[in-house]
Amino acid sequence: METTKFKTNIKCDACVAKVTDALNNAVGDSNWEVDLKDPQRTLTISEAVPAEKVVAALEAVGYQAEKI
Repeated sequence: METTKFKTNIKCDACVAKVTDALNNAVGDSNWEVDLKDPQRTLTISEAVPAEKVVAALEAVGYQAEKI
């Protein structure tokens, strides 16, 4: 399984709730998770999706992501 990781500014459970619909639409339900304990707030995508699609989905709801 291919995974892609992003450094984000998603900081808390409320932030995760705000990005859920956008990420579900971009990469599919259950194909992503955010590690809030990681200082980089790493978003892991478990599907082969273009990084630009993930970044655009998050930016549309006011968040940032940078592929790492």
